[in-house]
Amino acid sequence: MDVTILFLVFVAGLVIGVPVAVTLGLSSLAYIFVTGLNPVAIPQKMYAGMDVFVLLSIPGFILAGNLMNRGGITQRIIRFASALVGWVRGGLGLTNIAASMLFGGVTGTAVADAASIGSVMIPGMKKAGYPADFSAAVTAASSTVGPIIPPSVPMIIVGSLAGISVGQMFMAGAIPGILMGLAMMVTAYIIARRKNFPRQEWQGWGEVARSFGSASWALAMTGLIIYGLLSGLATPTETAIVASVYALLVGGIIYRELPWRAVPGIVIDSAISSAGILALVGFANVFGWILVSERIPQTIADGVLTISDNPFFVILIINLLLLFVGMFMETIAALIILFVPLQQLAFAVGIDPIHFATFAVLNLMIGLTTPPVGVCLFVCAGIAQLPLAPVVRAILPFLATNILVLLAVSYIPALSTWLPRLVAN
Repeated sequence: MDVTILFLVFVAGLVIGVPVAVTLGLSSLAYIFVTGLNPVAIPQKMYAGMDVFVLLSIPGFILAGNLMNRGGITQRIIRFASALVGWVRGGLGLTNIAASMLFGGVTGTAVADAASIGSVMIPGMKKAGYPADFSAAVTAASSTVGPIIPPSVPMIIVGSLAGISVGQMFMAGAIPGILMGLAMMVTAYIIARRKNFPRQEWQGWGEVARSFGSASWALAMTGLIIYGLLSGLATPTETAIVASVYALLVGGIIYRELPWRAVPGIVIDSAISSAGILALVGFANVFGWILVSERIPQTIADGVLTISDNPFFVILIINLLLLFVGMFMETIAALIILFVPLQQLAFAVGIDPIHFATFAVLNLMIGLTTPPVGVCLFVCAGIAQLPLAPVVRAILPFLATNILVLLAVSYIPALSTWLPRLVAN
């Protein structure tokens, strides 16, 4: 009965549109009142959840991404991506995806990618003759690549939950992220051929070289982050701070597009975004503590294992559950609540920790583009000035493509484990 109250309040909050962090806190508070526990457990568990050193890197990466975005990175990356693939049929769609792959290596968040790339690409694609629903759909779908390709905020969360090196988690996402991007490019090209979308003229290798030179300072930021982590010269938190300073210098001095008077506002916006994420982490930790105390993780694991202990079946069940949850719940909250229970189930059938963590994150990234709570869908539909329904219809081929990549990553462990082990050796 106590757990029933927890879930009833949680589901009711989601249904009526209460923010996920608040819903987690209210449902946890309801459980504590019903069970007669001391309410002081809430701030204690919240603090325990947030008191993880590696989580301090999240504000740094968010600040670095915001500084680079305001400093002219979006336009330079789009120009470089356009020079590379814009000449293909449906080239602006391919440019959109390529730009998201490059931009995601700076921000590490899907919503930032969707808003930044979308604000430039969606109006540009509409003006060039692309349908508004396709323009919004390809932007929303490609934005999910960002949190897979390093750096990645969800990978930082997962690394802290699983006790896995953040550097290893970043490397684990590289190949799956590239596969997602390439698969979506193929899908966009097929759609463009069938519907005879426009294409640009080839601008020559000179434009490729010039656009690369213009974007090189921005692209080098990803290399700086990865080198800092893998070389052992810096922790994730220190790397995030170095990246923020680098972004400030590049945007303000080299690109000269970041007004110094705008920096305090960017810092405040980044602090607000970071506070929202860390509050979500804290409340989700309280919720997860209640689930563990009620033995919900063990019950889930035992229930699945009584049906079958075949790893193929267990991976399928985990994927279906996470895809379903991703349709309704914010990514970080879902990770904190479900990762540990499902990790126990994965361990029980011998699934590699890095492999499991990678396809778990990939699952929930796909959820950002699925109704009814796909945040990236709402962002892109808003930019395109469309209702949600036509964007959902247009994104279905990309969802199918991403699910195929998810299945490949789920059932071919080497796609996520080969590169971390290669670097470790």
